[in-house]
Amino acid sequence: MGYKSPLHETVETTATEVWNDSCSVEELKYAIENGAVGATTNPVIVGNVLKKEMHLWEGRIKEMIKEMPEASEIDIAWKLNEEMAVKGAELLKPVFDKTGGMKGRISIQTNAQDYRNWKKMTEQAIHFNTLAENMQVKIPATAAGIKAIEEATANGVNINATVSFTVPQALAVGAAVERGLKRAEAAGIDTSKMTPVCTIMVGRLDDWLKVVQKKENIAVTPGALDWAGVAAFKNAYKIYNERGYKTKLLAAAYRNHLQWSEFIGGDVVLTIPYGWQKRFNASDIEVKERMDDPVEPAIIDELKKKFPDFIRGYEADGMKPEEFEHYGATARTLRGFIAGYADLLAVIRDFMIPNPDA
Repeated sequence: MGYKSPLHETVETTATEVWNDSCSVEELKYAIENGAVGATTNPVIVGNVLKKEMHLWEGRIKEMIKEMPEASEIDIAWKLNEEMAVKGAELLKPVFDKTGGMKGRISIQTNAQDYRNWKKMTEQAIHFNTLAENMQVKIPATAAGIKAIEEATANGVNINATVSFTVPQALAVGAAVERGLKRAEAAGIDTSKMTPVCTIMVGRLDDWLKVVQKKENIAVTPGALDWAGVAAFKNAYKIYNERGYKTKLLAAAYRNHLQWSEFIGGDVVLTIPYGWQKRFNASDIEVKERMDDPVEPAIIDELKKKFPDFIRGYEADGMKPEEFEHYGATARTLRGFIAGYADLLAVIRDFMIPNPDA
């Protein structure tokens, strides 16, 4: 059988799923053509989509401002966020229908500013779940987020844990979802087609350790740090299988091909940005199952020896939930998401109150 691309071959010949890491119409269409069965979004992604596809949304933004005369820039931004997600959901609906609701969802993210407030995150998640039949809701894996993940799951929401980089976070998410599923079933909710996922932002774990390396002048074997996120993901996958969690692991934040090639064959999701999809599809990397291949012990040993934050991220008991939001990768990502949200508000503000000095 001929395959359209390496990513198409990945999804056609293994248990591995591919999602598009954006709600861009152009990018999502390309991804679906190459086997993608899901997509994701957040305020940062929405802002990037506007930069690329403003011609598709400028008229609608102006319409929303007229339709909602009392709305603030915050109201308009979230309305836009929701409409972009719904548009993506429409493109994925055929996949959703074909698979009986087991694939074909788009993820929409709760407000990153609420990372300490489980009630607000839960309320927003329940609301997002009403936008389309094939919604999935992203909630950060902070201490409050773990609580919100359980509560949202108990209310029948398919969650996607985000702002997650480590094995301890992934395990806390998996356990929270199990508690939520039991509560949902006790309340009479059908959970048979719920498909929760837990992100590990593998590239951002690498990024953080490289920041530590630079700050502390640590000499490391070239290339070793490119395996940190891969190692954490594989360890979490092993433990997930041992514990039988319903949640499926999702790899995000791509920095190199290992974060695709090393996960091929796993019953996991790979949410890949458009640029990396194009790069992988143009490569000559062999599509073969490597998920169960261990990372070289020497690499693990070196990372453990030189980076306490690798131990915190790799070992099952490396952190407690109250430590999650203070972990370097978490703090950096939350700050980035909140800053991206502020940038999106500024874009909307320019429509609502055009700069008279421009």
